[in-house]
Amino acid sequence: MIDWEKLREDFPVTSRMAYLNSAAAGPLPRQVMLAGASLYSEMVDGGDAGWEEWLLRCEVIRKRVARLINAEADEIAFTTNTSSGMNLIVDALEGRGEVVSCELEFPVSTIPWIHRGVPVHFAGIEDGEVHLENLARAMNERTGIISLSHVQYSNGFRADLLEIGRGKGSHALVVNASQSAGVLEIDVKRMRIDALCATGHKWMLAGYGSGFVYLSRELMDQSRPRAISWLSVEEPYAMRNREIRLRGDAASRAELGCPHFAGIFALGASVEYLLAIGPAKIEERALALNRELTGRLAGAGWRVVSPLRDESMRSAETLLALDDPQGATAHLARSGIAVTEKPQGIRIATHFFNNLEEIERLLSALDEIGRPGL
Repeated sequence: MIDWEKLREDFPVTSRMAYLNSAAAGPLPRQVMLAGASLYSEMVDGGDAGWEEWLLRCEVIRKRVARLINAEADEIAFTTNTSSGMNLIVDALEGRGEVVSCELEFPVSTIPWIHRGVPVHFAGIEDGEVHLENLARAMNERTGIISLSHVQYSNGFRADLLEIGRGKGSHALVVNASQSAGVLEIDVKRMRIDALCATGHKWMLAGYGSGFVYLSRELMDQSRPRAISWLSVEEPYAMRNREIRLRGDAASRAELGCPHFAGIFALGASVEYLLAIGPAKIEERALALNRELTGRLAGAGWRVVSPLRDESMRSAETLLALDDPQGATAHLARSGIAVTEKPQGIRIATHFFNNLEEIERLLSALDEIGRPGL
């Protein structure tokens, strides 16, 4: 039995405020902060004396990240954010055809393709939902890629990746997992995902400057990285200037230059922390809190915009309609409650470290604002 209240002690922010904002940026547990800071502490004492040990530590972390999403270690490359990961994916899928996405998407899932001259077709949306049949209707003989978020940042809709993976046909399935990695279970093999990217600073609780990309072995066999560095080749310390022998099919060949060790160490500590709790338990806890939140909001007469027609669509974030999102967000901040302002209202995120008392605080503060139309 997990003592969720005890785990809150790892998050100093919980003693000061109701932090319901992991969909924007997650707070760091103490262990993660210490792991990231360890790089700078070691450099204060010894410069780069730890270089070899740091590289070995990165490989341990690579295996840990792979375990989180059921990938192989050589299918994982470290990045600094979602954008860097998505651009590596665009490189790997060059020439694979046009893209199918949807209007709900965060732009990093679409505009890198458009920037490269790849047409993007937008699937229809029904009541804030996008499904395999919507994607299929947007396909034509030229499309070869589906680029979609696991959870939509805009309204919290969770796509059924198992269904999409089974029905993708010859299309490559690309997933932006920045709103799900760390809070929802992901299995890239079972979901038949060809490429996936995520940032560490949201639900993964690893801070800014951390992230990863997954490139399936099949995809790597069919592609060549557009950008490389001196560490992308076999025997990098041989310092060859006249030939290029890329590092086999390892995704790490796309990592450019000296690693961002601090971000990688923080990511490694966060993934270790998440795995110790258990991804299934984290998902169950976060969704249970979200279920309590949406039930209480609906019961009190508030309008929840997030699609909840089916439980399979539920994520750990909720979009609540409000007449004055800016004023509401400011009022909640003064009440010690962190949420995200959105054009339609506010986005509320429930991670495993949140609790029922924080939901109660949110509801009480919202009552001080008054429901839309009243």
